[in-house]
Amino acid sequence: MSAAPLPLTFSHSTRDQRRTLIAAALGWMLDAFDVMLYSLVLVHVMRDLGMTQKQAGLLNTLTLVASGIGGLMFGFVADRIGRKRALMLSILTYSVCSFASGLSQSVLMLAVFRFILGLGMGGEWNTGATLVAETWPTSLRAKALSIVQSSWAIGFAIAALVVWAVMLRFQWRAVFFVGVLPALVILWIRRDVPESKMWQEQKASGVIKLKPDVTFAQLFHGEYGPRTLALLFLNFFGMFGWWGLFTWVPAYFTLPPDRGGLGFSEAQKTVLLVVLNLTGMLPGYASFGWVADWIGRRRSFILYTLMAALLVPLYAMAHNFWLLLVLGTPIAFFGTGFFSGSGIIGAEMFPTAVRARALGFTYNGARTMSAISPFVIGWAAQSKGLGGAFLLCAASFFLATLVATQLPETKGKQLD
Repeated sequence: MSAAPLPLTFSHSTRDQRRTLIAAALGWMLDAFDVMLYSLVLVHVMRDLGMTQKQAGLLNTLTLVASGIGGLMFGFVADRIGRKRALMLSILTYSVCSFASGLSQSVLMLAVFRFILGLGMGGEWNTGATLVAETWPTSLRAKALSIVQSSWAIGFAIAALVVWAVMLRFQWRAVFFVGVLPALVILWIRRDVPESKMWQEQKASGVIKLKPDVTFAQLFHGEYGPRTLALLFLNFFGMFGWWGLFTWVPAYFTLPPDRGGLGFSEAQKTVLLVVLNLTGMLPGYASFGWVADWIGRRRSFILYTLMAALLVPLYAMAHNFWLLLVLGTPIAFFGTGFFSGSGIIGAEMFPTAVRARALGFTYNGARTMSAISPFVIGWAAQSKGLGGAFLLCAASFFLATLVATQLPETKGKQLD
């Protein structure tokens, strides 16, 4: 009787698989870097451009709306011209528009640049996630996608450090100028990162272009309909909670108490954000793949979103620096870790011919719907303070928990 084969580990991955993983992770990390620069210098932008809290929140809402559009747009592009080229185009889009944001002389100019940046932001996620999902084996797919997602926390932390360093000698405009540097990654991707063989084979055989029984419209019919809507609304409620909380947390730390903040210094804010990202978000994102392989995709979603719903009220009531430092780790762990699951379960729910656009719709479509969150929290903060407004985020995380109970279980499914 022969022994059972040993499970695959990352040491068994090929060079091409590792390169696709690095490319997708770098793209997502630098996406976070460029996108979060706005939140990190928001107080300074509000002062110089004369923005109210509602206007500031509305600009972030605009970026999120654009990310939903970009996710759908780049999803179609990736299904037509390939995952690799779409990934490169999305990175170039958000990098150039980050630089352009620093040139803004009015709220309208800044809004235009942030909108276009959002298109690239939305396109990067589903193109990178699809590339990895189609390249890595089933037994390692969840872990690989979790590693990709975890790079967001690294990008957020780097952004906080860059803002702190740049703002010591320059103004907020220089921070956005630094945001063009991610465009350099395109040169490496173009030279060394392979295209998805699964996509190439189906493109060459005509499946992607000609297959009559797999269309975008079918995502809302038959067996796909309930699954598509469940994943869409899980992402929506989870994102409403995340964007509402983490868009405003940097400003919450530094705004004076009479404007709903805590009045901490820039140095204290930087410490809180770096710790929150590196000890909370990073392991939260990375852990989801291992947890999902252990207890299943659906149960993992329920666990992470429910814990976030319970922890947000505690975070909102805390005003002490050290207590916030301690609470930041678990709230960031659970409140962001669930994001890793969307690419995992989404890749397993949909076929290759429509996978990129399906992921783009369920993830970035939800991001468009959740775009109202920064505005709603900013509006509520004007009367309730940001701490009180964060309770809306807790309620949204709980609704995500309820929706997660309706997801199918896809653990171990082979991609088709």
